Amino acid sequence: MIPTLSRRAWIESAFGATGLSALMSHEAFGAAPLGPHFAPKAKHVIFLFMTGGPSQMDMLDPKPALAKYQGQRPSTVDLRTERVTGGLLPSPFEFKKYGKSGIEVSELLPKFGSVIDDVCVLRGVYTFNPTHTPARSLIHSGNITAVRPSMGAWISYGLGSENKNLPGFVVLSPGNGGGSLWRAGFLPAEHQGTQFNNAETEPDKMIRYLKNQHLDAAAQRKQMDLVQALNKDHADSFGVDALLEGRIKAMETAYSMQMEASDVFDVRKEPEAIREEYGKTEFANGCLLARRLVERGVRYIHVYYGSGQVWDDHTSINKNLKKRCPDMDQASAALIRDLKRRGLLDETLIVWGGEFGRTPVSENGDGRDHNPYGFTMWMAGGGVKGGMVHGATDEFGFKAVEGRVSIHDLHATILNQLGINHEKLTYRYAGRDFRLTDVSGEVVREILV
Repeated sequence: MIPTLSRRAWIESAFGATGLSALMSHEAFGAAPLGPHFAPKAKHVIFLFMTGGPSQMDMLDPKPALAKYQGQRPSTVDLRTERVTGGLLPSPFEFKKYGKSGIEVSELLPKFGSVIDDVCVLRGVYTFNPTHTPARSLIHSGNITAVRPSMGAWISYGLGSENKNLPGFVVLSPGNGGGSLWRAGFLPAEHQGTQFNNAETEPDKMIRYLKNQHLDAAAQRKQMDLVQALNKDHADSFGVDALLEGRIKAMETAYSMQMEASDVFDVRKEPEAIREEYGKTEFANGCLLARRLVERGVRYIHVYYGSGQVWDDHTSINKNLKKRCPDMDQASAALIRDLKRRGLLDETLIVWGGEFGRTPVSENGDGRDHNPYGFTMWMAGGGVKGGMVHGATDEFGFKAVEGRVSIHDLHATILNQLGINHEKLTYRYAGRDFRLTDVSGEVVREILV
């Protein structure tokens, strides 16, 4: 008959007390030391995510050849698409040159054009899957399966937090869906993203139970100390448990947030001129909150444009873009200007994009299908060159042909700007070392200052 042993006793019997201490140590689990590997250019990341896949040839990658060959289907665009597609569909939107750099931007994005000299436009990005869920998982976590740690969790794990009263990884998303995209996976649970509903402007509505209606701050502190002492005693009885440790730390963070979140999440405290500059939409609230969170030391902020597959224009794309772009254009440009005005753009890396782009060939006559072969993203601040275009797609905008940037390359570059060597930020799990960039990824050094 096999005796029943506690987890701690079983490990001690197998490895000894010394082996137990080593096994439970931070280094034994394959974790890289907290802190950057080299001097960082950026301290914070704001990722503006356009769920569904925005159309590059209508916004940031002009392709006059589409009009010349309208309705035709040359062999170069005879690539496999997720749905049945037709001939080439030109963009009706005019492009013009902006700024000293003379980068061409669509008439849909005039405010973004006004800050183009602070932006690096990546026109040669590509991904590996044409379907929303796996492609979205890849750009969030470096893997097409929605089980790995997200990039925000990796960054939180690698660098820690600058503000113990706020989460290191904040997600701003209307509604409550999408939790698998900001998961911690096999990393310690404390590094998972904390989601807030930026459709609201009142902190009490954004954050449940923000204020204790029954106890004052002193009484709450005594209660928290008692609960944490009981938690520690419970944990000591059977050994280290990452999930329990994560829950304990989450409780402490939740308590600390009561002291700070009521202020930082209240965009109504901003001057009216600033509110007007950003706009007063959900996405505008998210961008303004992102700036406020950067000021408070939050490491990684992921801002979603809407909920659901908002930019997934399989039909009526021109009509939809006219409705959607003004909001996104205004808030994105305001974020760049505001951070620069406050001296924060140099230390904050802004990333914009979706899980893939759209096809230059039509779907349903007036829509565009998913396009993983080549699409556009942009970056600003954080040691990235402004007023620059990197990479290019073919003459029709279907496939990246120059300056190709994979999702792993994108992740490696983001980590590099934070002072992290993407090959060294690893975590031991299931018998091997994992990293955000898997076994790929090259830093795109041509775009860096």
